[in-house]
Amino acid sequence: MTVKQLSMPELVDGCVELGIPGVGLWREPVAEYGLDATAKLVREAGLAVTTLCRGGFFTAIDPAERAAALADNRKAIDEAATLGTDTLVLVSGGLPAGSKDLHGARERIADALAELGPYAASNGVRLAIEPLHPMFASDRCVVSTLSQALDIAERFPAEQVGVTVDTYHIWWDDTAPAAIARAGASGRIHTFQLADWITPLPQGVLTGRGQIGDGAIDMREWKSYVEAAGYTGPIEVELFNDDLWAGDGHELLTQTARRFVEHAA
Repeated sequence: MTVKQLSMPELVDGCVELGIPGVGLWREPVAEYGLDATAKLVREAGLAVTTLCRGGFFTAIDPAERAAALADNRKAIDEAATLGTDTLVLVSGGLPAGSKDLHGARERIADALAELGPYAASNGVRLAIEPLHPMFASDRCVVSTLSQALDIAERFPAEQVGVTVDTYHIWWDDTAPAAIARAGASGRIHTFQLADWITPLPQGVLTGRGQIGDGAIDMREWKSYVEAAGYTGPIEVELFNDDLWAGDGHELLTQTARRFVEHAA
């Protein structure tokens, strides 16, 4: 999504050219290019698929909506397995229309994971709960802190459910470093993502994720936390930014690789 203006072949070619060894994929562009075609393209280029994003949206109360969400997540797990990644990132879902029951919404997430966790593990896929910044709690994700994500994940085996550590969403939380250590101790850091916090936020806020080095987050500090917790897996950069998307995609990919070296490597 960082360079969503690139086609799948352009993205793969750019990663190979720049020596980027892996790519985190989103379901929508994969579906557009074709699941099997994407798997073949990435595999033949020698790239690893680090994660697939996204599953989740588990908080519906209506039985039909819940059933549809579970079915879609099983499909996402199948897609992840086909692409060769072991991690499906979850955005858990916001409050249902008219509801103010945060506790109930979080419990429905756990109920869904109880059904999906064994299915994911049987396909070699781990589920990674991603806490989102509290500004998204009402409409997108009722899991707002890494500790909340772990409270849910720890009900299940680590090979089934863990967490996503994303600097954009947790940098403000002074309890997050301890939560990272807690997650690492139980082998639950399933992916680590970088994006910077820039202000003012754009209207709609979703596309306010800044390029590494443009905002308030010390990337090396957060990288040190996950490394101290024992994480040795891939590091992804995930930017949602209309201004960046309006530019040349290959230039953005090149800039992102350079910024990672400058601010996080």
